[in-house]
Amino acid sequence: MNLVLTGSIAFDYSMTFPGYFSEHFLPDRLDKVSLSFLVDSLTCHRGGIAANIAYTLALLGERPKVMATVGEDFEVFRVWLEEHGVDTSAIEVIPGETTASFFVTTDQAQAQIASFFTGAMAYASKLSFSHLAQRPDLAMISPNDPEAMVSYIQECRQVGIPYIYDPSQQIVRLNGKDLRSGIEGCQALFTNDYEFGLIEEKTGLSLDEIRGYADFVITTRGEEGTNLYTADREMHIPVIQPHTIPDPTGAGDAFRGGFLKGYMNGLSLERCGQMGTLAATYCLEADSPMGHSFSLEIFKSRFREHFDDQGELDQLK
Repeated sequence: MNLVLTGSIAFDYSMTFPGYFSEHFLPDRLDKVSLSFLVDSLTCHRGGIAANIAYTLALLGERPKVMATVGEDFEVFRVWLEEHGVDTSAIEVIPGETTASFFVTTDQAQAQIASFFTGAMAYASKLSFSHLAQRPDLAMISPNDPEAMVSYIQECRQVGIPYIYDPSQQIVRLNGKDLRSGIEGCQALFTNDYEFGLIEEKTGLSLDEIRGYADFVITTRGEEGTNLYTADREMHIPVIQPHTIPDPTGAGDAFRGGFLKGYMNGLSLERCGQMGTLAATYCLEADSPMGHSFSLEIFKSRFREHFDDQGELDQLK
């Protein structure tokens, strides 16, 4: 399957706060929040949603193509992605710009407060699937410049490219009309449980209505596992407890990478969800969104410690 991933590519600046954010918010003064958190550490890692998903897919034996815009500071990052199996041929450098940057602080409860600087990502709407040498069999539309996300959806619908819709971190920037348009034409919708609530509020669509548009809906729920919905079925996939959680950033992206590996190879949706769960666990155990590492055979072996795959994973190469 010729999959093209769209979305952010960024440098992630991760910080840790040795306390709990919730202890410092005054409920009666939320309209006047003025807080500064003294953090214990600062690290910079390679990141961005499209790159994160691609990295996990590459670990699992695929060579995913990423379509995105980056800055002049991207070259070392590009070389690293290529060395790890990601096709960067559709990534365009914007002269005079820097690559997007993500700033996130994580507290002791794994709650996060984050900001995102778009940089070169602001030019993503200039890209088009028509510029690619080969038309995609499937596209993934993940958080990106909002204008780009809207234009990619319109292009997919106009020329008949199936797409998975993953608005997640850009739900707050997209209006209800655009979100609804993305959902009405998608093959599948990915969110976490909080994001799904925002979608319901902004679009006025219920879960049952969304299930009527998408072939399937994936809602990750942190420690409570993942819910997978089709038009007539609901499945729950439990978590695999990680050995440790140094930093949760990127776990949702790893989930998508694991899920897509199974989906691209025709596995059942339940098995795809279980693969996503294990991939997310690997990421949780690492110190950055692309800090995890495994071979496909090691992945299969650990998978079978938790799930009965009934031999389905044998076909994966």
